[in-house]
Parts: sequence; C-alpha cells; structure tokens
Amino acid sequence: MPRPEAPPAAVPAQAGPAVVPFSQFVLKMHSRCDLACDHCYVYEHADTSWRGKPRAVSERVLVRAAERIGEHARAHRLAAVHVVLHGGEPLLAGPVLLRRAAEELRAALPAGCALDLRIHTNGVRLDRTYLELFRELGIRVGISLDGDRAANDRHRRYADGRSSHGQVLAAVELLRGPRYRHLYAGLLCTVDVENDPAAVYDALVALDPPRIDFLLPHATWDTPPKRPPGAGATPYADWLQAVYDRWTARGRPVPVRLFDSVHRTLQGRSSLTESLGLDPADLVVVETDGTLEQADSLKTAYDGAPETGFDLFEHGLDRVARHPAMVRRQSGLAGLSAQCRSCPVVASCGGGLYAHRYRAGREFDNPSVFCRDLMKLITTIRDRAADPHGEAGTLDLELTDAQFDELAAGHGSAETVDALVQAQLRLTKQLLAALAPQAPQAWAVLARLDAEAPQAVDAVLRHPYVRAWAVRCLRGEPFAEPGGLAALAAAVSLRAGAACELAVPVRDGAVHLPTLGRLLVGEPGPVHLSGSAEGFTAGGAAVRWGESAGPHWQPLRRVELTGGGGWTLALEDIDPARAEHQHPVAGRLPEPELQAWTGALREAWELIRRDLPGHAAGLRAGLGVVTPLRPGPAGREVSAAARQAFGAVGIARPATAPTLALLLTHEFNHVKLGALLDRYDLFDRTDARRYHAPWRPDPRPLEGLLQGTYAHLAVTEYWASRARAYDGLASEAADRARTELTTWRGHTRDAIGTLLGSGSLTGPGERFVLGMRAALEPLLAVTP
Repeated sequence: MPRPEAPPAAVPAQAGPAVVPFSQFVLKMHSRCDLACDHCYVYEHADTSWRGKPRAVSERVLVRAAERIGEHARAHRLAAVHVVLHGGEPLLAGPVLLRRAAEELRAALPAGCALDLRIHTNGVRLDRTYLELFRELGIRVGISLDGDRAANDRHRRYADGRSSHGQVLAAVELLRGPRYRHLYAGLLCTVDVENDPAAVYDALVALDPPRIDFLLPHATWDTPPKRPPGAGATPYADWLQAVYDRWTARGRPVPVRLFDSVHRTLQGRSSLTESLGLDPADLVVVETDGTLEQADSLKTAYDGAPETGFDLFEHGLDRVARHPAMVRRQSGLAGLSAQCRSCPVVASCGGGLYAHRYRAGREFDNPSVFCRDLMKLITTIRDRAADPHGEAGTLDLELTDAQFDELAAGHGSAETVDALVQAQLRLTKQLLAALAPQAPQAWAVLARLDAEAPQAVDAVLRHPYVRAWAVRCLRGEPFAEPGGLAALAAAVSLRAGAACELAVPVRDGAVHLPTLGRLLVGEPGPVHLSGSAEGFTAGGAAVRWGESAGPHWQPLRRVELTGGGGWTLALEDIDPARAEHQHPVAGRLPEPELQAWTGALREAWELIRRDLPGHAAGLRAGLGVVTPLRPGPAGREVSAAARQAFGAVGIARPATAPTLALLLTHEFNHVKLGALLDRYDLFDRTDARRYHAPWRPDPRPLEGLLQGTYAHLAVTEYWASRARAYDGLASEAADRARTELTTWRGHTRDAIGTLLGSGSLTGPGERFVLGMRAALEPLLAVTP
C-alpha cells in the first residue's frame, strides 16, 4: 500500500499508552474479483479468509466505517485521511455502494480534515459511467497493470485464460483523456523477473501516468520468490536496476515511488511506501464484514495472519492501534531482527515489507526474503548518488533551517541563493554525465577541463539553458541532440584558453557557443571547430579575441549594473535553447533596443536596491540571464520563468523601469521556488485536484498555486513599497499603488489559506507556506 508523501501531524487526545493514529484506511468494497491473477495474495496465497466474507460491503458497514474514521480523525486532529476503496475488485460493488461510501466518508470527517479518496482497480470494468461518478465524487483511480501485453498476460488473466490487457488499456486511455486526467492516480506493476524490464517500463511510461509503483511479488521464507536458473543471486535487484537506469537516462519523466523512496530514505527522510524505511505503520483494513485487519500483504504469510479480533461495531480505532501486532509494526528499528539492526542500509531498507520477513517458527523476526536484492539495489543507487558523474537528476542541496525560512519569506541572502546555484550546477553536471555515452569525445574534453580549468567549466555549465537543453536531450525531444555537448566543450575550451579540435553542430545556420555567442556559418553541420587562446575558426569563418570579427560573429551581450557590489546580467537573444519560456522569444536585439534594455535594467536595479532590499542580494547571486520576449498583445506585460532554466527570466521590456523591477523580483521568486522543489517535497505530488487561484479564471494544480502565491508575495511587497513612497500624496500613480496593494495582498492571503487548507502540504511544505504567511503579515498592516 503506498503511503502519503508525509503523514499528517497528529496529537493524541487521551492519556494512556501512546497511539500512532491511523491516517490510511483500506475499505474493502467487494471480496471477489473478476480476474484470476495467479500472483494475487488475496486468493492464491496462504490466507483463505476471503471465502467467509460477504461478497459486497453492506451500507451498515459503510456508515459505521465512516463514523469510526471521523471520530479517529477528530480525536487525533488529523489534517487529512487517505482512504482506498479496494477489493477483490471494488468496481464489482457497483455505483450505488461506491457513491454511498464517498458520501458517508465526506459527511463524517470533521471540518479542516481533508479526504484523499482513491479506488484501486484492475481496470477491466472501468468505463465512462464509473469515471463520471468518480469525477462527481472526487475519487482518484489507480490501476494495476504489469506492463506490455506479454508481461501483463503472464499473470493478469481471466479464469478461462483470456487476456485482460486490451480492456485495461482502453480504460487507461479514457482515464488519461482531458475530462478525467485529474482523476488518474497512477499505475501499479508487480515485478516478474522473467519479463523484459525495458519493455515493461516503456509500456507503462507510454501511458503517461502521474506515478508508477513497482511492487516486489509477495513471498516469504517458507514460500520464496522465484529465482530463474542463471538469473544470479539478486535477480529482483538486477531487474529493478535496469528499470532505474532507463528511468534515469531519460530524465526521470515520471515519479517512481520505489526509487523516490530509496532516494529519500538515503537522505534521512521519510519513505513513500511501507515496503521501505523505518516509518511507523499507520494503515488499517476494513473488511466487507466490518472486521478490522492489518495490511492485506500479511495474507501471504499464513492463514489468518492479518486478523486482529476487532471489528467496527464493538471497537474503536485507538484500540486497534494498540494491538500488539500493530505496535510491533510501529516500533521502527527496535522491531527489526538483529541482522537488520546491524545492517548499514537499515534506515533505507527498514527490513523490507513486513509480510516478506515471515518464516514459520521465527514469525517475523527475520530479514526480508528479498534481503540481498534490497541491499544491492539500495547500495547501487547510493553509490551512484555519491558520484557526481554517476547519476542524472539527483539534487544535492542541504539548507539550514534559517536559509529555508529566508526563502519562505520570499527573499534569500547571497549565501542562501548561492547554495541553490551550486546545487543546480551539480545537477546540470549529472544530467550531462547521462549524455556522455552519446558524445564520448566531447565528454572527455569536459572531464579533462573540469580538472584543469574548473572555473571555466562552471561558468559555462551555470548558463541556464544548458540544463534545459540537457533535459530535452534526455527526453528525446526534437532539435535536442547530444552533439551539442561538443559546443559546450568548445565554449569551455575557449574560455580556458585551451586548444581544442571538435566537430560542433550547426543549428539554424549557426554554431552556438553557450556564454560566448554564435558564429553564422551558413551551411549545414556539423562543422570542424579549431580553437586556441587567440580565438577559433569554424565553417571557414575566424574569430580573433580582441578584434572585430565582422557580422558573422554575434557575441552574447552583457549589462554591467553598479552599486550594491555590482552585477552583470547577460541579455540572451541568441541561444536556441532559450525557447523554454511560455511566450515567444525576441530575436537578436538591434542596437537601439539593446541600449533601451541597458538603461531600463540599470534603473530597475537601483530601484530594487532602494525599495526592495530583501530581494537584492539574492538576485545578484542567482540571476544571470534575462531573455527578451516578444511584446504581448496591446502592450500587455509579459514575463515568465522556466522550470528547467535556473538563473534566467524571460521578459518583454515594459514601458517603465519600476515595472521591470516588479517583473524581475516576481519571476525570480519562481526561479528560487523551482530550485527548492528540485530538492524538497513541499506537497503531495499525487494530488491532481485543481484549486482556485484568485488572480486567474481557471483553477490551478497545487504546484501552480504554490508557485503563483510565492511569486505574488514579491508583487505584494513591491506595491507596498510604492504605497509607502506615495504616502500622503494624491495622484493617479498613488491611487494605482494603493489599489494594486489592496488587490494583491488580498489575493496572496486567500491563496495561502487555500494552500494550508489543501491537506496536501508536507511538513516542509507547511513550514514554507507558514513562512510566506508570516512575511505577508506586515504587508497587511500597510495603510493603502
């Protein structure tokens, strides 16, 4: 059973033995299934209790279950509860019972407690009728699918041997369409080492899921998992490692709960699944007859293993939480075997799934039957993460509490923002390392220069659009060719004054050298580039440093900003990767427009230093590029950050320098938050709900609301500074400043309230949003 991104904080409401409250509830809607999967733990393993359960849950059980969950949430002040409608196959219960379950649960929960309601299905009965019901009731849908047809048909068949694959794909196609996409919770795949890992992964990713769960097959020491002849000692680790490598090489296009949990636990953070980590178990199962059981996976251990002896009608949930078997699963390290407690990766592995430890005679006082596989998988991922060139996409960033709080307040000192800069640089290097096998000569040049001229390497790789280009390459997008690594190597060589001989690509008739400029060659590529300390030649054209190169060489132009320690901004109007922003980019700036930008940026910087000093140091440390955008219709102000381009903002030059100052601070808040989200899970990324954003007519996903709120904290601060400047004055500008301040602080206050009430913020996320609220409070006191 997947666990939420971060369990909600809870406060026990009564004295006595401490209770770890339940926040996850599995509500069995039906005890039978329309498939006959031969790896199913409910029907094919040791437990046989399903034979004596009612087929469908009764309305009486649903009402009492909702009441018990509601009273438990109220007693422990839970911010959210997570309920999965399960089976058997829950769709066999029919729409009437499914509706009743959702309505009873919502009615029973106390105010302020969010309900994350999901259904997990094999998908064969999922159609538009059910999806319309789930759309009305806010029920998200997870589907079991073991990959491509060959893999899925190995186990997931009807009793008469027919394939279920086509029906499941048809259901997923409906679910991923625009009308129901927000209900799509993800795909769950049970590993079979005889399936092709690449084919399984590719088949799942092709269905565009918001998350993938890979589950080890249920097994114990008494009934061990299959290990095919010749598969080696760790076939499950090897299978998962093959998937992990493919996932990493392609830029991690989708969250994978197992791999994300390994990364998190290796960093000392909570796991996202009960099968890893030392987090206490917080799940209880409600069977169709109202009995209360431990996790379903225990059915694989022995007949009756999940039973507690309690039921909804006679026992409250706190009593179930104190059951000795529940307590054992909540005792962390102390509840593990001696072998596990002495293991170097115990904090990540956590002994594996509880059910997988079972052996008759010693019960659960054993390592997982997958111990060797888990050890190999975790240590391989750990060792790659420790090697800065070994893995794409792992962000190494540790902020102090004070630095985190600085960013939450909308600001960030030079030291804090530089920590983001350095972490993003390391991430870019990791992404480029994943491309190395496709351009080995260029990579060898970069690796050599990283040792000989690291400052030149860092100067080029810090350019925002290097990462954007690398991510596009890893995703296999058009016009993103790994050959661009040679252009990076050439740029670094030229910056370092080192000789180089490289075949570099041509794009739109030009050789692009990031941070330096572009050379118009007017011929298809690639072309040979020969460089030295004096300059370079490529495609028959020559550039000599310090000499006029003529119209074929277009250097990247920079604006020097003085005061406050000085600052240099690049006006990026030539890099082909700059088209990351949501608006069309401007072409090469003519000289008059360049001068207009220079004057506006210098004036805006002076205004920021004077009126928005909390933003100045962070901007100077982290913003290196402004990309001119095309003007909006009818002179509308246009600006945009880009998630994969840390250190750049795109702006269509506004009419006034004060507005430019506003846009710079607004967009750089987006940039900072994007870098923070690369490292910190601030919210439940599986929450596909849409939320009202006061400044937009269309509802926004939670990340969009968080990003917009954080950016508008800077907008509010800007208008507060203008309102203070016009204090006591009567003018059109003063009236506008007061009106804008009233509008934006109201919008920001309301959006912060929505975020806090979403039930989807993690612990760090709640701290971050509370920091925003604290920063807003003095702005609420400014008299318009």
